[in-house]
Amino acid sequence: MVVIQALLVAGVVLLPLPALILGWRGVVGSPGYRHAEPGDRASLVVLMVLRGLALLLVFALSAITLVSCIGAMIKGVQLHGLVYVFFGLDLLFALMVLFTFGRRARRPVRRRVTPAAR
Repeated sequence: MVVIQALLVAGVVLLPLPALILGWRGVVGSPGYRHAEPGDRASLVVLMVLRGLALLLVFALSAITLVSCIGAMIKGVQLHGLVYVFFGLDLLFALMVLFTFGRRARRPVRRRVTPAAR
C-alpha cells in the first residue's frame, strides 16, 4: 500500500503542481484585452473568474490528496476510496489547465521580406 500512496504523491507532484504554476501565469498575463471595446472587459472578467476557480479547485484537490497520502504513509493506514477519486479529478483538472490557459502563447512567425518585394 505504501507503493500506491507514493505513486499518488508522485502523480500530484509531477502534473497538478506544475499546472498550478503555469496556470497562474496564464491567469495573470491575459493577452487579447483591448481598452477600446467596453464589452470586452466583461468577458475578460468572467474568463478570469472561471480560470481562478479552476486553479482553486486544482489546488484544493492537490492539497487533499497530498495530505491524505502522506498522513496514511506516516500512520500506516489504508487510504479512503474517495482519495483515489480526488486524485483522478485532480489529474483531469490539471490537464484542462495545461491544455487551455496554462500553455505559453506562441509568438507569430515573422516572414522574411525580400528586397524585391518593395
